[in-house]
Amino acid sequence: MAQQKKKRNNRLLYLLAAIAVIAVVGVVVGKQKGWIGKPQYTKVATEKSEKRTIIETVSANGKVYPEVEVSITPDVSGEVVQLLVEEGQEVKAGALLAKINPDTYVSMVDRADAAVNVSKSSTSNAQAQLTQLQVQLDAARKTLNRNKQLFNDEVISKADLETAETAVKNIEAQMQALSKSIEGAGYNVQSAQASLKEAKDNLKRTNVYAPISGVVSKLNIKQGERVVGTSQFSGTEIMKIANFSNIEVRVDVSENDIIRVSVGDTAQVEIDAYLDHKFTGVVTHIASSANSTNQLSGDQITNFTVKIRLMPDTYRDLFKAYKMPFRPGMSASVDIQTKRVENVVTVPIQAVTVREIPDSLKKSKTAEIGTNELQELVFIHKDGKVFSRKVKPGVQDNTYIEIAEGLQAGEDVVTAPYRVVNKKLEDSMSVEVVAKDQLYTNTGKNKEEDTE
Repeated sequence: MAQQKKKRNNRLLYLLAAIAVIAVVGVVVGKQKGWIGKPQYTKVATEKSEKRTIIETVSANGKVYPEVEVSITPDVSGEVVQLLVEEGQEVKAGALLAKINPDTYVSMVDRADAAVNVSKSSTSNAQAQLTQLQVQLDAARKTLNRNKQLFNDEVISKADLETAETAVKNIEAQMQALSKSIEGAGYNVQSAQASLKEAKDNLKRTNVYAPISGVVSKLNIKQGERVVGTSQFSGTEIMKIANFSNIEVRVDVSENDIIRVSVGDTAQVEIDAYLDHKFTGVVTHIASSANSTNQLSGDQITNFTVKIRLMPDTYRDLFKAYKMPFRPGMSASVDIQTKRVENVVTVPIQAVTVREIPDSLKKSKTAEIGTNELQELVFIHKDGKVFSRKVKPGVQDNTYIEIAEGLQAGEDVVTAPYRVVNKKLEDSMSVEVVAKDQLYTNTGKNKEEDTE
């Protein structure tokens, strides 16, 4: 009897629990459907469209360099016997930087000088021989003239006359050959003199001088090391001299952005070493050909080098505080201002979405802006509902975008959550407008929607 009573009590408990669950589910569904209490609308944040100034920028990273930096390489090879500068030292144009052992080049000058003297001596000897032959020729011609008269007087034979004629011809031939030898000897003298000049020049080149005024930005050798150098090819780089009168930042801009950059554009520059200091620059050069680098992933990234000269007024004070405030290779980031529009209607970037044209817009005359099925839209909030509006975006910065057509200042535009704007909102949909910070509370549902 007691067991039966216990079973009946258990059944009653199960029945009550089931009724409670059904009641809870019914209440939840009823609230969602609007049958019970206040309907649950999608929560959104809105913002008024406003007129602003928009500055379009292209951002890039790069390195700081002096506009003029010269690599110093010797024109002759040898051991560096004197190194007269240190890294970071300021030098003037024409200052002696280093000396290369001159002994070998002194010997070369001596040999070249001796070769010139030998050539000149050979030329002098040949000219002396030519003078002697001229004397002999004069005598032979006199003898020939005398023999001609004697032959006419039948005093000598024809053979004697021919002997005199042959003597004249032989001397003339010797003189002609010797003249050619003297001409060749003259060329030998010129060649020897050129070799002597080259040897003297090479001897002078054992002294390495600064071609420009500046600072020794990099020193690659030590005294006693050997360097290689020729006058035709660049040899061992012994140092670099940089002129910091003008500073530039060299950045790589992607092919997608380079078409928007022009020489003369203003740039805001941030140098990692001076994060609390703002620099302004101007684009001075845009590379005509691409600078491609292959990444580890195998993808090819095509960039173009852009040079930006820093305005001296923005960094002149640094030279008062630091001896060498800039060092080649310092990291920098730039924002190149490519376009500026003023007093234009703007909305936050996330307010603009790309959707298929709603039927309501397809039928409206205001929708006939283009023929594409996908168009840029914003959602306007009015009287608790949202309505799509076709717009024509323009210039944008990091936060706001210009609306060139389709929107006026002061209209209430839905700006968040992003996923709701991008996918969920529909024409004439009822929404609940809340503050943006209330979208991301408790359950985190809207937070997930905004980040998806």
